[in-house]
Amino acid sequence: MPRFIRELPPNEQPLYRLTNTGPASLSDAELIAVLTNLSDMQGAQRLLDHFGGLLGLFSADVHAIRRVTVGVGASKAAQIVAAFEVARRILRGQDRVQIRSPTDATALLRAHIGSELQEHLAVVCLDTKNRVIKIHTVYIGSVNSSAVRIGEIYREPIRLNATSIIVAHNHPSQDLTPSPEDVMVTRQIVDAGKLLDIECLDHLVIGMSSAVSLRERGSAGGFF
Repeated sequence: MPRFIRELPPNEQPLYRLTNTGPASLSDAELIAVLTNLSDMQGAQRLLDHFGGLLGLFSADVHAIRRVTVGVGASKAAQIVAAFEVARRILRGQDRVQIRSPTDATALLRAHIGSELQEHLAVVCLDTKNRVIKIHTVYIGSVNSSAVRIGEIYREPIRLNATSIIVAHNHPSQDLTPSPEDVMVTRQIVDAGKLLDIECLDHLVIGMSSAVSLRERGSAGGFF
């Protein structure tokens, strides 16, 4: 492939193909080039290679993007970050989304924390109809029984008068096997919820492409 887009025949240039055959016909690098009006295709590909593809780029900030390749200044880096933030907000769909199934919860929380490079612990606050009031990030960092204060888990649900919650944290390693600490924290959260009359519906371990429900894993263990 030629290095510069202008070296391609007009009908093979990404913008032309996007307009005439649709965005699905473009490669990831071509989409980044169109998004930023970047003329150097190798620069777009270097970005993707450096961050491990679109999912890695999804979590990058402006400063990290600017350091990777010549030709991507503050404006172009900001365009990339802004585009992914728009996508993130669409995927989150927090405007009174109703959680009707574990699949709904998984999709919502994968968009919220699935691509984070640090571990995040989040609480989905729900009303009486299982509609999302708010997704609140409680902790960023290692989620274990010694670090998590159960009172912090319930502080925002109590303030918002939530009737139930879903707890979730991501595993950046993408190994979604619940740890003994995950199980211990889950039991503490469920027990506290019973005292506060706020039901903990599930605790999800989230990855970029899948999730594990501790409710399903622990049904025989009795922590729900």
